[in-house]
Amino acid sequence: MADLLSFVLLSFSSVIIVVNPLAATLIFVSLTGTMDQAAKLKVARDASRFALIILLIFTVAGGWILQLFGISIEAFRIAGGLLLFGIGMDMVYAKTSRTKMTATEKYEGQDTDDIAVMPLAVPMITGPGAIASVIVLMNEAMVMSIAAIAIVPLAAVTAVGITYYMMQNSEIIVRRIGQREFRAVNRLMGMLLIAIAVQFILIGIRSAFPILTGGPT
Repeated sequence: MADLLSFVLLSFSSVIIVVNPLAATLIFVSLTGTMDQAAKLKVARDASRFALIILLIFTVAGGWILQLFGISIEAFRIAGGLLLFGIGMDMVYAKTSRTKMTATEKYEGQDTDDIAVMPLAVPMITGPGAIASVIVLMNEAMVMSIAAIAIVPLAAVTAVGITYYMMQNSEIIVRRIGQREFRAVNRLMGMLLIAIAVQFILIGIRSAFPILTGGPT
């Protein structure tokens, strides 16, 4: 029971932090500034739907995709941990992670009618970090229990749901949260994400090289 509770906390915290609903909301505001309210709500709805579909696909089929390319889960866990570590460092230094959205993607998004898919759904909401997180977490869940398996997609739905709610109420949030408050929250979340990333890397190394921890070879 204690292991399941720890997994619940790890799953929800890691997925929500790496999706980063607050950062996604601020980008949403910058990209939809010239739209009317109806158009903004449509973009928020479409972006959330596309992001959730992509995240759930990788949650369910991510392990098979890795097998198709001959990538071990240990290698992906270490790579995912390194990626999350980089995202966390960017958050600590109050930057928009380059794995989230580049300046080019933001510029192109402003010049197109359909910004819901790119850059909002991908890579802002469902970026490489989020995809890596759900694949690694689902692999952990499959060796635990059916309840644990259900937790990972639930965490994905929750993270995207929070993002959708915040984008719907973006005008209120922007009025109440200034840049100073955003940076403070972002740095705190970045520290938590770095700790989660280190844990991913340590587990990956222990699984790939059990001899280092005194386990069987």
